[in-house]
Amino acid sequence: MISIATWNINSVRLRMPIVERFLKEEAPDVLCLQEIKCQEHQFPFKAFEELGYNHFAIHGQKGYHGVATVSRVPITEFSRHDWQDNGEARHVGVELPDHDGMIVENVYIPAGGDEPDREKNPKFGQKLDFFERMTRWADTIDRPTLIVGDFNVAPLESDVWNHKQLLKVVSHTPIEVETLQRFKDAHGFTDIGREHIRDPERYYSWWSYRSKDWKVNDRGRRLDHMWASPDLAAQSTRHWLREDARDWEKPSDHIPLITEFDL
Repeated sequence: MISIATWNINSVRLRMPIVERFLKEEAPDVLCLQEIKCQEHQFPFKAFEELGYNHFAIHGQKGYHGVATVSRVPITEFSRHDWQDNGEARHVGVELPDHDGMIVENVYIPAGGDEPDREKNPKFGQKLDFFERMTRWADTIDRPTLIVGDFNVAPLESDVWNHKQLLKVVSHTPIEVETLQRFKDAHGFTDIGREHIRDPERYYSWWSYRSKDWKVNDRGRRLDHMWASPDLAAQSTRHWLREDARDWEKPSDHIPLITEFDL
């Protein structure tokens, strides 16, 4: 049995106290973090080691973006892809040699700016192009693979607080949903979250900092995902999320997701 968690932490050094709380309460074997916002030498290795997480794969950069995978079980860095083709630190992949050679890909996909038009907003075009490069990559996968992270797309109506209101808002536009679906189809990925929390049940992982009464208004979106190769997906036994983490002291605007596999 192995448990894997993903969390856009929005600065790992700033939010290390709530990371420690999460690790003490849930103790996942592997934790994938996005938006660590630091270079590798600035990463809080000691704090993780004191909690029993002694294996690391860090792809960071100064001040922005960055991903990190920390583990209690052996991992070996497997890949680093520049799917945005601009040198930003948005991906790291690891192999779990003691768990059937499972690959865990940790990715932070660009948000895409505010205007869902690649002509008016180059960031939106970069986001779509990022997905297209990932789609070509997905077509070549030949290992049991779990890809996790902040995809910055909420594909289903039940993944957002108001489908009609958000159809023209970046993260829920039809073109993003269609682009995400092509990526999913390229490898036949299974959306683990929606295998366990079935549509149309409400399922959110992000609430804006702009909403002070986030819990009351509940204007959430499911931007974070855990997708698995078909055979690997069949071995998932449990999936859950820590919605209460959005209410912890100095929280991230995202919450952690956890999946357990019978491996």
